[in-house]
Amino acid sequence: MSATWLTDLAHVVTCDEDDRVLADTSILVQDGAIAAIGPSGELRPRAERLGATRVDGRGRLAMPGLVNLHTHLPMTLLRGIAEGVDLAGFLHTVWAAEAAVMTRATVEQAATLGALEAVHGGTTTANDMYFHHEAAHRGAVAAGLRHVIGPVFFDGPGPDGLSWGQRLEGLAQWPERQHAVGGPAAPLTVTPHSTYAATPAQLRDVVDGTRDWPTASSAPDGIGPLLHTHVSETAAENADVLARFGGTPTEVLARAGALGGHLRLVAGHGVHLTPGDRAALAAADAAVAHCPGSNLKLASGLLGWQDWRAGGLRLGIGTDGCSSSNDLDMWQAMRQAALLARLSSGRPDAAPAAQILRAATIDGAWALGIGHLTGSLEVGKRADLVLLDLDRPHLTPVHDVAALLVFAAGRADVTHVFVDGELVLADGQSTRVDEPALLARCRALAPTRSFPPAPRAPA
Repeated sequence: MSATWLTDLAHVVTCDEDDRVLADTSILVQDGAIAAIGPSGELRPRAERLGATRVDGRGRLAMPGLVNLHTHLPMTLLRGIAEGVDLAGFLHTVWAAEAAVMTRATVEQAATLGALEAVHGGTTTANDMYFHHEAAHRGAVAAGLRHVIGPVFFDGPGPDGLSWGQRLEGLAQWPERQHAVGGPAAPLTVTPHSTYAATPAQLRDVVDGTRDWPTASSAPDGIGPLLHTHVSETAAENADVLARFGGTPTEVLARAGALGGHLRLVAGHGVHLTPGDRAALAAADAAVAHCPGSNLKLASGLLGWQDWRAGGLRLGIGTDGCSSSNDLDMWQAMRQAALLARLSSGRPDAAPAAQILRAATIDGAWALGIGHLTGSLEVGKRADLVLLDLDRPHLTPVHDVAALLVFAAGRADVTHVFVDGELVLADGQSTRVDEPALLARCRALAPTRSFPPAPRAPA
């Protein structure tokens, strides 16, 4: 039995139902799960009997690992190649680059690089979308990340050149292939790119292809299947889908059986959801992954945090890919989400820090159907947790812990990261990856030619 004892922590931010913040507390991790939370003196005899490895938590804060609800990890190799464009121009440039340079081997290395960046920043779970999904999964798991991904679907060959039949064949094989790759428990997932990159009939094929997947009630780990796609990221997307298919992206997904059925839905972006869309998503217990950095950078629009939450719609936070937002920094995404909510509503009390923190942890975990396993620090849950060094000028003194985390803390403050009880980052160093070697490989794999953006429309 493996055990770790995190002692004398200055603060433990639980993100449990009561949002408890504990002081002068220790955490005992045993066989990947949180076995106990309490005073060091009380836990010491048990930890010593187990021969637990001790981690000195003095001057540190423990909190749940961050859940990045929408990202594209292998885009690390494409950071900065599509600047000063909107979403259409971005996709035009990036898809050309992906088709040219992103092979299975390249995607695996790029995913490891993205997962390493994520782990360094305190992210323990990432809901990913990328082609060559098995290679991406293998690469992300190698860095120790809890990685959520599945087959991607395009109407046409896409950057990976697969036919629709080959994509459906890959979907049928995915449960076995995901199990073979391994890694921390994650939902079986399917990732059609969007309602503008697949027809309604094709989306129905995708939904039907997952009907034999275990549900939350039948799966041994209680994790049901997931559908992850882009939804209403831009006004132009809404207009295009309405003109072609006679409904909003959410309505098209509903007709395909993707709402309220056997699949849990995570909608990436959701910036331009109509009131009817939001009500339908809330009724289906779907979630929106708010990606403020990408939406700002591509000028896609402003999600109305207050209105979106008012109808009971679950919101999580994502970074999007680091080619459209340029990084995988969940701390920055939290801060942007909070500030934009206040600016757009004109209310300085909108989006309280504790609410934003929950969106980036336990709410994101529930959106993925794994909230019973992770997302909060509670006895019995898997030990996905991070430590921050509070002995920093910008984190001294501590008054409001949630506000400190959302508005002051950053990824440079993360010192230790545990995923599924395994220490994957120790004193700021990966325990899984030879970082200099990986960086050298990824520099060599990066595109060596430019890919021009789409022509701009006349002003």
